[in-house]
Amino acid sequence: MGFFGTLFAPIENLLHFVLELLYSLTSMAGIGSYGMAIILLTIIIKMLMYPLTVKQVKSMKAMQELSPKMKKLQEKYKDNPQVMQQKIGALYKDAGVNPLAGCLPLLIQMPILMGMYYALFNFTYPSAEAAQFLWLPSMSDPDPIYVLPILSALTTFLQQKMTTTEMNQQMKVMMTVMPLFIGWISLNFPSGLVLYWVTMNIVQIVQQWWMYRGEDKTKEAA
Repeated sequence: MGFFGTLFAPIENLLHFVLELLYSLTSMAGIGSYGMAIILLTIIIKMLMYPLTVKQVKSMKAMQELSPKMKKLQEKYKDNPQVMQQKIGALYKDAGVNPLAGCLPLLIQMPILMGMYYALFNFTYPSAEAAQFLWLPSMSDPDPIYVLPILSALTTFLQQKMTTTEMNQQMKVMMTVMPLFIGWISLNFPSGLVLYWVTMNIVQIVQQWWMYRGEDKTKEAA
C-alpha cells in the first residue's frame, strides 16, 4: 500500500485489534462471524463520529441552500471581485454559515475512515471458514453474485440524495456518476471492505434521517 499504508498503520493496527475483539464477542454469543464483527465495528465508528457528522451534513446543506444567492452575487459583481467577496462574506454572516465548518469534521474523520479501509483491505482471516459470511464464500474475495456492489451503489446514491438540496446540472451528474463509480470499483474489492462501505452508508442514512426528522414533520404540516 506504500506511503499511505504506512501513514495509517497505527490506526489500522488499532482497528485490527478491535475487530478481533468483536469477533471474540460474537464467538462467545455463538455466532463467531467476522462479517458481523465488521458490521459492529462500522456501527461503533459511525456512532462515535456522529457529532462530527451532524456538523458536516448541516454545513453542506446550508452551503447548498445559499448557492442560488451566491450565484446571483457572482453574476452581479463579476466585474468587481473585491465587492463580490465582501457581499458573499456578508451573506455567510447573515445566514450564520461558516464555509469551512464542513471541512474540519471531514478532515478529522478521514484518518479513521482510511485506517478502516486499509485494515479491511489487508485483513487476513485465520481460516477459510472464518472468512465466510452469509452468501459470501470468502470476504477476502469479491462478491461472486454482485449483491454488495449493487448495494454500495444504491446506498451511496440514497446518502447523496438525502444530503443534496440543490439539484443543478453538476449535482445531477455527480449523483449519477459517483454511485456508479463506487459500484464499479466494488466489483473487484474484497467483500469485507464493501460490507464496511454498505454498512457505513446505511448508518449514515439512518443518522441523517434522525437529524432531519423534525424538518420533515414541519414541511408536512406546512
